[in-house]
Amino acid sequence: MTKDYIQYVHDIDAGLADVFKAAPGPMRAYHQLFEEATKAGALDTKVKELMAVAISISIRCEGCIAYHTRAAHKKGATREEMLETIAVAVEMGGGPSTVYGADALAAYDQFAA
Repeated sequence: MTKDYIQYVHDIDAGLADVFKAAPGPMRAYHQLFEEATKAGALDTKVKELMAVAISISIRCEGCIAYHTRAAHKKGATREEMLETIAVAVEMGGGPSTVYGADALAAYDQFAA
């Protein structure tokens, strides 16, 4: 069975909205951290999202993979860049990262379609 990453990320967005409503103070603080960490600087936002994908794969966070793969695609990441990102994640995360890397590639292909 193929996972529907577009629906999965939609569900993540809905869940995050619920958490923001229930705990606005901490979530505003987290969002500010997110904005500061991912804004363009010495590294552009696309590179930062690809870094987040690699970390997501190596720590095996399925929701993070979907969320940051969508963001990387929106920032203009190519399939080739995604494949190189996956390769770095596999190098850092070993065998289990190959499985999560395949998930990231499947998510990218769905967002790119």
